[in-house]
Amino acid sequence: MTQQLQHTTRFRVRFNETDPLGIVWHGHYVTYFEDGREAFGEAFGISYRYIRDEGFLAPVVKCVCEYKSPLRHGDWADVETVFVASPAAKMTFRYTIFNAARQVVATGETIQVFTDMDGELILTNPPFFADWKAKHGL
Repeated sequence: MTQQLQHTTRFRVRFNETDPLGIVWHGHYVTYFEDGREAFGEAFGISYRYIRDEGFLAPVVKCVCEYKSPLRHGDWADVETVFVASPAAKMTFRYTIFNAARQVVATGETIQVFTDMDGELILTNPPFFADWKAKHGL
């Protein structure tokens, strides 16, 4: 059975992330996803720096966000980042952002592919990624 890898990152909404309505501007949720993805990578040994050191890049090719409830300046929130296992040479992450009351404020998904350092798409799992998946039972 495949295990699920998940990491939670806490953050506080800064004033400059809010719009004239006093709520978080919609584009910042993508940044919160990235913060969660970077923390996940550090926690599970698949950081952007590691991928680059292995000679690859991992650009985001798809990003989806669904807004459920607003966050405001000063709010504390958690972004829960889950890796979605797949045999394909890609990394899919699903996100759930919760407010302090554990209400869902946004959900989303990103997909990243692998390229070489010149930007050429890699269609098979790079060796480091295959090893990483095997290490985590994926």
